[in-house]
Amino acid sequence: MADTAFLNRLKKNVAHRRKWAAKYDLTAYRVYDQDIPEYRYTVDAYADHAYVVEFRRHGVGEEQRQEVLVAVQEVMGIPPERIHTKTRERMPWGRAQYEKLASSGQRLEVREQGLRFLVNLVDYLDTGLFLDHRITRDMVRKESQGKRVLNLFCYTGSFTVYAAHGGASATTSVDLSNTYLQWAEDNLRLNGLWGPTHQLVRSDVTRWLGQVRGQVYDLIVMDPPSFSSSAKMEGTLDIQRDHVPLITGALALLRPGGVLYFSTNFTSFQLDERVFAGMTWRELTPGSIPDDIRNKKIHRCWRVVR
Repeated sequence: MADTAFLNRLKKNVAHRRKWAAKYDLTAYRVYDQDIPEYRYTVDAYADHAYVVEFRRHGVGEEQRQEVLVAVQEVMGIPPERIHTKTRERMPWGRAQYEKLASSGQRLEVREQGLRFLVNLVDYLDTGLFLDHRITRDMVRKESQGKRVLNLFCYTGSFTVYAAHGGASATTSVDLSNTYLQWAEDNLRLNGLWGPTHQLVRSDVTRWLGQVRGQVYDLIVMDPPSFSSSAKMEGTLDIQRDHVPLITGALALLRPGGVLYFSTNFTSFQLDERVFAGMTWRELTPGSIPDDIRNKKIHRCWRVVR
C-alpha cells in the first residue's frame, strides 16, 4: 500500500516497541494509541495476534478502516484472520463495562514480566488483561511477600497472580462474575500458583464489604468499574457517587501500616480527599501508566498507607 501518515507512524512505533517489549518480556503491549488525531484507533499486539479498537466518530468511512487494517497486516506481519477488531462508541452513562459480544471461548496465552495470562480477543470489548496497569501489578508483586492480599473487583485475577508470584501468604479475590473468577483460577493454574491459600469469592463487593467480619489484610487492591448495573447486585455502582463508602469499607479491613491501591478509569473522577484523612497517601498517576500507553488519562491510581 502507498505510504500514509498512519502507515509511517505504525512502522516507527512497531520497530521501537518490539525491541522495548522484548526487554521487559512482554507479548501483550500497545503499538499505536490514537497518535494521529485523524486516526482514532488503538492497536495492541497480543502474541502473534493484533487487537484493533476504533473510537467511532462521525465522518469516518470504511475506506479509512480498511487502510488501518491493511497497514496492521503489512507492518506487523499478521494475517487477517488473526486481526481482531472492536468499536467503542459514546454510550449513555451506565452501559455494562464488560458486556459480552460473542461466545467463542477462544483464549490466547500471553506473557508479561515473567508471568503468563489468558486473554480473549473475540468475546468481550475488554480482553481480560488491562495493559495500562502493568506497572501497578508489578508494584503489588514487589510488596506482597508474606502478605495477606485482598483483590476487590478482581476481574480475571491479574493482580492476584502478581501477588501470588510475589510470595503472598494468602489471597482473597472477590468478583460478581463466575466467569471471571474461573478465569482468575485458570491464570493462577497457568503460572503454577493455584492452591488452598488462594480464595475466590463470588459476591457483590459492596455487599461483601458490609458483611465480612474478622478479616484483616496487609495489602488491598481495588479497581472498580466506573458503573455497574448487573442484575446480580443490589442497586447500581457509580464510582463517583460510591467511592467514599467503598474505600472506607476497604480501609476497615486493612491492618495499621497496610497498603491500599485504589484506581479508576472514570476520566471525570473527583476524589473526596476526606476519605484518606489520617492516612499517608499519594497519587501515582501518571507515573503508573506504562510507556506504551500514550493516553496518560487512561486511569488514576492512588497508594494509601493506613
